Amino acid sequence: MDIAFNKNEDEIKQLSAALKSKLEKVKLGGGKKKIDSHHAKGKLTARERIEYLIDKKSEFTEIGAFVADGMYEEHGGCPSAGVVTGIGRVKGRQCMIVANDATVKAGAWFPMTAKKNLRAQEIAIENRLPIIYLVDSAGVFLPMQDEIFPDKEHFGRQFRNNARMSSMGIVQVAAIMGSCVAGGAYLPIMSDEALIVDKTGSIFLAGSYLVKAAIGEDIDNETLGGATTQCEISGVTDDKYASDEDALDAIKGIFDKFGEFEKAGFDRTKPAPPKEDEKEIYGLFPSDRSKPYDTLDIIRRLVDNSEFQQYKALYGKTIICGTGRIDGWAVGIVANQRKIVKSKKGEMQMGGVIYSDSADKAARFVMNCNQRKIPLVFLQDVSGFMVGSRAEHGGIIKDGAKMVNAVSNSVVPKFTIITGNSYGAGNYAMCGKAYDPRLIFAWPTAQIAVMSGASAAKTLLQIKVSSLKAQGKEISEEEKAEHLKEITDRYNNQLSPYYAASRLWVDGIIDPLQTRTIISQGIEAANNAPITERFNLGVIQT
Repeated sequence: MDIAFNKNEDEIKQLSAALKSKLEKVKLGGGKKKIDSHHAKGKLTARERIEYLIDKKSEFTEIGAFVADGMYEEHGGCPSAGVVTGIGRVKGRQCMIVANDATVKAGAWFPMTAKKNLRAQEIAIENRLPIIYLVDSAGVFLPMQDEIFPDKEHFGRQFRNNARMSSMGIVQVAAIMGSCVAGGAYLPIMSDEALIVDKTGSIFLAGSYLVKAAIGEDIDNETLGGATTQCEISGVTDDKYASDEDALDAIKGIFDKFGEFEKAGFDRTKPAPPKEDEKEIYGLFPSDRSKPYDTLDIIRRLVDNSEFQQYKALYGKTIICGTGRIDGWAVGIVANQRKIVKSKKGEMQMGGVIYSDSADKAARFVMNCNQRKIPLVFLQDVSGFMVGSRAEHGGIIKDGAKMVNAVSNSVVPKFTIITGNSYGAGNYAMCGKAYDPRLIFAWPTAQIAVMSGASAAKTLLQIKVSSLKAQGKEISEEEKAEHLKEITDRYNNQLSPYYAASRLWVDGIIDPLQTRTIISQGIEAANNAPITERFNLGVIQT
């Protein structure tokens, strides 16, 4: 191995170690004291509930572990937005699990909590996954109620989704394992079955303090809306259980008796590991985001038996398209080629840039995968579309629009992994979050923004200098350097994959070696949702 390989390996392993460390901290939720307090009440934490619920030795694909990271600091922070969500397996059946983390602000809803819950429901709807709600929440975080309560993508949208999922035949089961207050009370009661834990679970539209203030009635919370009241008097909940474990066992019993549902029918054969060593990705993938590399080297370490059949290998070389298998599943891969290549006209083309021919090729490949019912995997390391007079005169906008059109109208499930750069319209064409990937994850090497930090900083500095000149002010070279550093530092912070994950632009950050697992579990989930639409591009310029 050469020096560059060893350097890349060291740096990416460090990034992966930092990711693991950061994830371990996030999993502590509100901290050890809050966890101990939770246990003292006889309650499991959100993560302990999930661990108890899912099948032993099965994977839990967490969605949004870093949501709200670095946000709401003025309120003491909100790790994972106070809710744990992800895809797990219960009695052999994949399902979406949503568990309020009451160690974080008593499970109260912040703006990002709403966004994360809605993302979980979106994944359940797209993939026709049953959904389990483990409810333990104090309701809306009142100091920020104006950012959570009234809008289309706010708190109330989840109840609308409850109703829509029910009409679609998506099974919903809820267990009330702590507080369930105000509007939040509708979520479990709009589910197919609502279980409640005795003495620790309660559900009501208004708690005892608010009842006293509103109508002058003196009553304690247990009498008002505890398990005995809601199971034996009101009939609001279906059954009560003595402990968290008993309620979770009851959910397992429900899932143990499901019938079979229609599948999408994606092709799968016996899984096989890549022949090329997956761990070599660490050394082959450059930590310096400006350095070229051969993306085919990465693909061969992701696909079964390292077998990959290219489409139009000699045309549009800055995008690689082709078919292979991941964990047995047939996939179509669209990936940015990062090495410098030679075009059909003999011109040298920059790696990671989308040219007219590569956009045309990718659009055609996406159409083929839709025709053959093959799920699509996008590996993003893209600097954007080619610019300049030659590209404009060659119709880059028109060809880029073809690609965006094909990706937008694709009816087969799409999965996106952001390995490196994800800049500008390249993010869109390569199936960024706005283009409905079933799952979208980033490697710790990812950078997501409208343009690179260096380009953005220089552009913003030029604007600032021009603005000052218009005011008749001059700026020294030292001041320019100072401003450039300030702008670069601020912009680079926003490039971070953690910044993106915090705002749910990606579903999470993963070690590169988790890529095959994430894609496989995503396709298995998607296989629960038969394709009912026909692929149609509508009006397109040729």
